[in-house]
Amino acid sequence: MIHGFSLIGPAPGHPGGATFHAQNPATGARLDPPFHSASGAEVDRAVELAEAAAPAMEAAPREARSALLCRIAAGLEEAAGELVPRVMAETALPEPRVRGELARTCGQLRLFADVAAEGSWVEARLDSGHPGRTPLPKPDLRSMLQPLGPVAVFGASNFPLAFGAVGGDTASALAAGCPVVAKAHPLNPGTSEQVAQVVQAALLREGLPSGAFSLLFDAGHDVARRLVGHPAIRAVGFTGSFRGGSALLELARNRPAPIPVFAEMGAANPVVVLPGALAALGSRLGQTLAASVLNGVGQFCTCPGIVLAVQGPGFRSLRSGLAEAMSAAPPAPMLGEGLALAYRRGLERHQAEGANPVFPSCPSQGCFGAPALLETTAQDLLRRPDLMEEVFGPATLLVACADEAERRKVIAAFPAQLTATLWMEPGDEALAADLLPELRRLAGRVLFNGVPTGVEVGHAMVHGGPWPATSAPQSTSVGTRAIARWARPICYQDAPENLLPMALQTGNPLGLWRLRDGAFDRH
Repeated sequence: MIHGFSLIGPAPGHPGGATFHAQNPATGARLDPPFHSASGAEVDRAVELAEAAAPAMEAAPREARSALLCRIAAGLEEAAGELVPRVMAETALPEPRVRGELARTCGQLRLFADVAAEGSWVEARLDSGHPGRTPLPKPDLRSMLQPLGPVAVFGASNFPLAFGAVGGDTASALAAGCPVVAKAHPLNPGTSEQVAQVVQAALLREGLPSGAFSLLFDAGHDVARRLVGHPAIRAVGFTGSFRGGSALLELARNRPAPIPVFAEMGAANPVVVLPGALAALGSRLGQTLAASVLNGVGQFCTCPGIVLAVQGPGFRSLRSGLAEAMSAAPPAPMLGEGLALAYRRGLERHQAEGANPVFPSCPSQGCFGAPALLETTAQDLLRRPDLMEEVFGPATLLVACADEAERRKVIAAFPAQLTATLWMEPGDEALAADLLPELRRLAGRVLFNGVPTGVEVGHAMVHGGPWPATSAPQSTSVGTRAIARWARPICYQDAPENLLPMALQTGNPLGLWRLRDGAFDRH
């Protein structure tokens, strides 16, 4: 059942704070129950429980962390009958999308369970000592990654399961042995409470401290300020807007002891169509890109928001394919009225900057957003760099470049992105090779002949990029590398064997892959 109170460890919070309701974006109906904002005392209590749980979570056998994550995944699957309808009610997302996201969420929980069980993510390194070395003896050095301690996770609105309170940030943090205090997104509080109950049940079943997970509600920003400012919080995970991520960064910087914020803040995700692909694919490519833009009403951080093509054979066909597919799509409910309003204002700003609508946009209001295809020239884009900013919703900007040199100028002027995509045919290889170094500089993921929507969860995935796409370009929020965000290296010099963590003991009792005197082995 959904009660509308924060979960402070296993215990419900109390009434007294400001209340708010979730809303069905498709109908505008208010959803019960009311949700009660956490008090300052409840925030402090949640962090205190997390701090108390941290030693046990760090010391827990890797098999215990793995079992916890598997138990959470199984619990989410068992709760699907109640969970899926609530997600649909709070987001207006269709059932196949919600069930697909649930499967992805359970898949990433089990992936991190595998990572925790295998254990080599700690990157154990051993350099043998040499007491007789001259002119100075060489010490015995051993290092590994250790969990940071309690972390704060802010759930996202556009993926209430996969990037929500028990999404990838929480999965990777628990796998690393870090307790989590999650802040529910106000657009999907019921979903957040349901998944939080699953986590608490899993902690109980696996005999791990219940303080390892708490969930906090808030109608405003007070909880975020108090949570990020709490001295026991060691890091922050966030997926959302640049404005929201920047605010959390400022809070983290202004602490007496600053902490890292791993914020994914969106991007325009440019698509570069090379001449061979433009001529060969034309309208079909336009329809493919339109389907990506319209997917989820454009509310993906990897939505292809800008398309760059040199005017020539196939350009008009590409334009007509985009326009035909997008103009046929009706307005659809976005995740909330605030997001829909921000989307419409973003389109208005782009048009004020000189971007021209390709087709008349359907009127929309409330939570609804209508597809929009805008166009401009490379010269105008370079004169008005605000046109390179993301418009979060079902819109894209087609940019006509006079020649390759002009397109290169546009690519060089782009701010950093989560993704950059190249569409090419066999005759385009030389040009693609020439552009690739600039695209690598620009983005965290470079795609070929595909669409950026859809972020595969695996070992090699990178969902990140330089500032301002993310706050930490050396990290990723998707893929097994994400676990490293919640750990820091610790080195032991000439430590007695019995005081070393098992991962660094000479006999390798855990059987990990380790870098030993410069070579990987499991001995």
